[in-house]
This record gives sequence, structure tokens and C-alpha cells, in this order.
Amino acid sequence: MEQEHKRRVRYKGTHPRSFQEKYKELNPEKYQADVARIIQSGKTPAGMHISIMVEEILEVLQIQPGQTGLDATLGYGGHTRRMLEQLRGQGHIYATDVDPIESEKTRRRLEEAGFGPEILTIRRMNFARLDEVAPGEKFDFILADLGVSSMQIDDPSRGFTFKADGPLDLRLDPTCGVTAAQRLRELDEEELAAMLVENADEPYAAPIAKTVMGVFRRGGAIETTRALSSVIEEALSFLPPRERKEAVKKSCQRTFQALRIDVNSEFEALYSFLEKLPGVLKSGGRVAVLTFHSGEDRLVKQAFRQYYREGIYRDICQDVVRPSAEECFRNPRAKSTKLRWAIRA
Repeated sequence: MEQEHKRRVRYKGTHPRSFQEKYKELNPEKYQADVARIIQSGKTPAGMHISIMVEEILEVLQIQPGQTGLDATLGYGGHTRRMLEQLRGQGHIYATDVDPIESEKTRRRLEEAGFGPEILTIRRMNFARLDEVAPGEKFDFILADLGVSSMQIDDPSRGFTFKADGPLDLRLDPTCGVTAAQRLRELDEEELAAMLVENADEPYAAPIAKTVMGVFRRGGAIETTRALSSVIEEALSFLPPRERKEAVKKSCQRTFQALRIDVNSEFEALYSFLEKLPGVLKSGGRVAVLTFHSGEDRLVKQAFRQYYREGIYRDICQDVVRPSAEECFRNPRAKSTKLRWAIRA
């Protein structure tokens, strides 16, 4: 039976605006030239994720054919693919991710590229459980990229961005746990202010928390990304007009970050990962960790230094590694990235 031809969804104007309308970017394999032009202009195509500091990571991990490794944060699979290529068909990589939507897309993408289950095993689990990924196995190399993937940020239905309206969700695994909207209703003013400071160093934590609670006291609701960004704008209305726009933008970024960290228990997961890490590395095994804000970087730095002093790591990076200016132009989302590494004794 001949398959019915379906026309693509038409959009108003000359360029697609909504996430769903960006059919070329959402099908990068088919429209490679168009996607390449978007990347060259310094933008990240919708629904894609441009891997950060790939060459620096490969230099740190020094992957050899026949080794066994772990990508603790699979995401779009860009880092995973480059690491698989280093194995030259010999060895194995395990990968973990909690996102059931994106991890399945990535599995199919990598399998179509020739990296099937004989060389790649993907497990849907939090990297905090890295000791359960391959019981009894110790790894030659491990990578953890702690950033949220661009696919998650760009899709309004996931609620990760205030730039488009969508449900205030922010869960990496949308099948379990409470949404950010639910979490806001569980907190009191003092707890919310403390969370904004601890998770994002938010300088206007007190007025934001007070305004959020004021909405709830009046019987209102904050169920969408735009609703929350509007509340933040209201909370910062005392600022001079010339400062307000940029301040609101940055406070929105920090508030969404703080909520995402809380909803997904990201700091607790990172604590567990760093604690278990030496136990799953072979002697001489290497680990690289990419962080994207000061709280994460502080935890990684402290753990690496502590284990180095105790003789568990034989070497660690003394200075954080940053992406080049050229990479930051090609991929603006790389600007806040920090790379730290360690080698098991």
C-alpha cells in the first residue's frame, strides 16, 4: 500500500519561529548543509547539541583500542561517538542517561552510525549509580558532562527555558518525580530564597522568593515558564529601567537553574558520583568532568583535591581548563564550561 504523502507544517513569515516548525534543524541528517550554516553563524540548531571541548577531553582521556569506558551523561551522543571512534572497533563503552526521550533517539542515531550493542551499552539510570552500570567492571576512562543538553533546553514542552512558553517542568526524566511548578508550591519563602542562593548564587533571591509567595497567598498559580519569568520581572521592578532588562534575564537564568538542580537532586547525584568514582576506575584510569556553574565546579575541585591528598588519585589538574575563544564563538553555550580531570593511582 502506497504511503500517503504528508506536507510539512507551514509557518507564518519567511523563517520558522516555534520549535516544532524548525523541520530542517530537527532533521539534521537530511538537511546537513542548512544545519552547517546555522552552526557557522554561532548558533545551536534547534533539537541538536554541539559537544563541548571534544579535543581537550580526548587529550585528557587518551583512549586506546581495547579499553572499556563510561560516558556517564550520554545526552545527544556527540562525545560518545568521538570516544567510540577512538576504540577503532575494539573495546566497549557504557553510557547512562535518565532522559527516556533523548536517550532513545541517541541510541538509534549511534546505531545507524555503526555503533551497536556489540561496542556500546546504554543504560537508563542516573550517573549517581555508576557502580551499578557494569558490576565487577572497572573503567579505563570516564566522562561526565554535567550540562543540560540543548535538545532539552530548546523544546518548550520540557520547561527548561523562559524564552518560550511551556509547562514549568524541568525534570530530566519526565516520567518520575515532581515538576518545578509542584516544587515551588512545596517551599516556603525562606526555603525558596535559600535554594536560589545555594544553587545559583542569585543576588535577588529574597525579593524573588517574596514575590513568588505573594502570588500563592493571593490564590494565584505559577504553572508555566512565562508565568515564572513574569513573576521574576515583577520582583525586580524596583531596579532602574536601564538595568532592569539585563538583570531580569540573568535572574531568570539563575532561577531556572536553581529549580532544575533542586527538582533533579543534581548536587546529591554529583556527590554520589564523585564518592563512588575511584572505586570503578582501574589503576591509571582517567576521568574528565565538564561543569557549567560554580557550585558544580566547587564540588568536583574539592573531591579531586581531597582524593589526591589521600593518594587515591596520582594526578589531578591544578588549573581548570576552559574552551577556546573560537569554540565559544561557534557555540555560545560553551562560555561557562570548565573541564577538570584526574588519574587514578
